[in-house]
Amino acid sequence: MNSNDVRSTFLDFFEANDHTRVHSASLIPVDPALLLTVAGMVPFKPFLLGEEVPPYPRAVSSQKCIRTADIEVLGTTARHLSFFEMLGSFSFGDYFKETAIPLAYELLTEQYGLDPDRLWYTVHDDDDEAAEIWIDDVGIDPNRVQRTDRDNFWQMGVAGPAGPDSEVFFDRGPDYGKEGGPIVDEDRYMEICNLVFMQYVQDEPFHVVGDLPMKSIDTGMGLERMAMVLQGVESVFETDMLRAVMAVGENRTGVSYGADERSDVSLRILADHGRALTFLINDGVVPSNEGRGYILRRLLRRVVRHAHLLGSTDPIVPALVDVTVAEMGVAYPELVANADFIKEMAEREEEGFTRTLASGEQLLREEIEAMGSERQISGSVAFKLHDTFGFPIDLTVEIAADHDLTVDREAFDVEMTAQRNRARAAFKADHGGEEAETYRTVLGGIDQSAFVGYDALDSSGTVLSILVEGDTVARAEEGTEVEIFVDTTPFYAESGGQVGDTGTITTETGVLKVLDTQFALPGVHGHKAKVIKGSVRRGQDAALAVDGMRRERTRKNHTGTHILHWALRDVIGDHVHQAGSLVAPDRLRFDFSHFQAVAPAELHHIEREVNERIIANEAVTTIETSKEEAEKMGAIAFFGDKYGETVRVVNTGSYSIEFCGGTHVPSTGQVGPLVLVSEGSVGSNIRRVEALTGSAAYGHLSDLRATLTEVSEVLRTQPGRVVDTARSLTEQLHATEARLGEFEERDRANAATTLVNDAEDVGPAKLVSTRVDGLGADGVRSLAFQIRDRIGSGVGILGSVTDGKAAFVVFVTDDLVDDATSAGAIASHGAAILGGGGSKDPRLAQAGGPHAHAMDEAISAATDAARAALTSP
Repeated sequence: MNSNDVRSTFLDFFEANDHTRVHSASLIPVDPALLLTVAGMVPFKPFLLGEEVPPYPRAVSSQKCIRTADIEVLGTTARHLSFFEMLGSFSFGDYFKETAIPLAYELLTEQYGLDPDRLWYTVHDDDDEAAEIWIDDVGIDPNRVQRTDRDNFWQMGVAGPAGPDSEVFFDRGPDYGKEGGPIVDEDRYMEICNLVFMQYVQDEPFHVVGDLPMKSIDTGMGLERMAMVLQGVESVFETDMLRAVMAVGENRTGVSYGADERSDVSLRILADHGRALTFLINDGVVPSNEGRGYILRRLLRRVVRHAHLLGSTDPIVPALVDVTVAEMGVAYPELVANADFIKEMAEREEEGFTRTLASGEQLLREEIEAMGSERQISGSVAFKLHDTFGFPIDLTVEIAADHDLTVDREAFDVEMTAQRNRARAAFKADHGGEEAETYRTVLGGIDQSAFVGYDALDSSGTVLSILVEGDTVARAEEGTEVEIFVDTTPFYAESGGQVGDTGTITTETGVLKVLDTQFALPGVHGHKAKVIKGSVRRGQDAALAVDGMRRERTRKNHTGTHILHWALRDVIGDHVHQAGSLVAPDRLRFDFSHFQAVAPAELHHIEREVNERIIANEAVTTIETSKEEAEKMGAIAFFGDKYGETVRVVNTGSYSIEFCGGTHVPSTGQVGPLVLVSEGSVGSNIRRVEALTGSAAYGHLSDLRATLTEVSEVLRTQPGRVVDTARSLTEQLHATEARLGEFEERDRANAATTLVNDAEDVGPAKLVSTRVDGLGADGVRSLAFQIRDRIGSGVGILGSVTDGKAAFVVFVTDDLVDDATSAGAIASHGAAILGGGGSKDPRLAQAGGPHAHAMDEAISAATDAARAALTSP
């Protein structure tokens, strides 16, 4: 049976059994936090929860699905796919297990013609009902109905509907594994169908809190898996539709399927991803770096890479799109209508990535060869691949896995975050790649700015160019935001973690407020500014003045960063290396490599060493030398800087020497005090400290002193005794809380005893019915437990209103539950009056609702229901 017939057989069978056929218009992301949806539009979850009325009691569909959670293993197994069709039949409170199970069996054995002796079944450990239906009603051999626990319980992964399920497996035969059924070997016994019995509500995985308002069915069957079984092939990739797509991969690469397991994996990936990307583009997804667009881009780039691994550098994606449209266009005619668009978009993405793939792979190979015994590729290397060559991090992880290596993902994320933080609200967020070409075009021959800011905060220069929203203009009027370029500037452009300078630029006709300074191109300073007075013209002479106070605070922090780096290495160890930094006027931030949190004692030691070095007031000097000579001197490179043959080296005292292009104070004493204000993790083996220097540090300490003084006054003690006093008061508070808890528990016990003694006798059982305002939901439940433990045989009905919120609890002792008295049924009478819902548990039911004012009426209604239940024959 071909794949199209597998689909039509399923749909026709359930349609003949009164199911409404629902067209699947859109792709569904298959994720633990999502439920499948009818036609990609109407979520099933509200139907199951009773929040919406379903438009039909039964439904059947073939749903296109995308799943990339298992993408790393795709191609290495017989049945994993990123794109697949899920055949589904649904009952919304119409039928339950008694109908779903026989229908599934009829479909498998009579419609698909599977040998009943090759089918095995699993049910949940506690689901006697499903087991009995399979064995007694359908006639299955009890030895082929196996029980499991969590493997047979379906849940969303978040709060919502849940329930036990029953899975059907096909025995592929002794060539595929051990005997004994699916609990022994799921390679031999392959799951082909899953019947989910939606009947519970859970608030977290495996924690059921109540019953759904109606019992529903979700029967799912993977089309490709069923085609694999019916066609008698080894894997889903050898079924008719996928095999046709894989044949195109063979033809384009010259590699035959079955020749080598490694090349087989690549051919399977080409087939699967070719189908997936075709449907994604058809569904309106465009390649990007976020959301569904990132999934598409990742799939496309994996196709290109695996084609290269097979020795092909020619375009392959358009051919994969063509065969997918040919194979699936009958079932999905929209593919035929959009085929040209799909190919055009896919081809553009393939061409763009092909240009960078070879150079990126070469860089990665060089890094791997240089690693020696190391087994993890650094986050900085992964970031370079992403930033320079457009490699998605997942592709780097995949290539690393081919060499039995891992990638430091968290360190990569740190660098990605640092990159985003460096971006400014300019007309472009980044000046690399295409944006750099734009700058080269609009700036003409401007290729260098003379920077004089190491020695001066003021200078004169000539306005070379003015940009407004990326376009050159000859003149900018008051109120206009511009990017201005001057031949000579004292403004430091952001680099090496130090933020760009601000200040003013003045010409004879106007004044600009400089808001930021960035490198538009290497060596070319772009001043992001706003004309605040008059106008400014290209070619004018200009007076440039840096905000001296802001620069002074910034350079204090930069020199403080160098001293802090040295102290971290001195106290923690030489393995500490910078992984990122921010040097701003108000604070400094330093990220570094370290495998655990820095202990408080170590932080104290680091801070003390830093301030001792500051107090020593040693000179801070700079030299320019060759990169080779600087390395011989032992200079440490700072994160984010790119170095030419001539480099700038900063010596801080006699202990710290680093590559650095930033601005610094002339002696350490000018840093002022340095105070560490935080330490924490920002990634795997990456820590972050933040600190203040100079007047900001003094202000912080002054504020802490004022707070300490205020606290000591509140505690009526001396500042030096605040800790001892607070500890003593805390111990007293804990002791008081414990005593109060004992009193509350004793009060509840006494109240429970009184209520039991005053209980109404209804036949041989007792009935407690009362209102206990002010306890809250937890307090009411606790009191109910106390009463239940004392009542022997009986029913308890407790209602409470606390802060306008209603809490309603009903319990029934075990002996009465056996006589068909249900707490859930009794509670429903009160819940209806309160305007809410409640759980259906027969032993303990909780309810609530917005009509707290009707609590007395709710208790009365539930009490009447309890009396009726206890006196019924």
